[in-house]
Amino acid sequence: MSGSIQITEAALASLIGLTAHEIPGVVGMAPANLKEGLSRVLGRANVSEGVVIGKEGGKFTADIYVVAAYGVSIPTVARNIVERVEHVTKTYAGIELAAARVHAMGVQRV
Repeated sequence: MSGSIQITEAALASLIGLTAHEIPGVVGMAPANLKEGLSRVLGRANVSEGVVIGKEGGKFTADIYVVAAYGVSIPTVARNIVERVEHVTKTYAGIELAAARVHAMGVQRV
């Protein structure tokens, strides 16, 4: 069988956003566009809005904007997000990220 499979940046952003959303301690995604502010926490329907895909050295990068639950260790949550996102993108999409960066944009009581 010949041919190729292409995964769009939008599909990759959705995969990463859904993965991050499932990590304990993540309340939701935050808009990557700071003009929108933190007035809204993005639910599952808008998870890709909290992910910015870039390129570094020919590989994809992901900047992931999250809102953490009050009382959790933000560094631990961020580490868990990075580990899970790297695993999922490699396993489900066949893509190794050059970098996955987590940005805690806010904290919210659950």
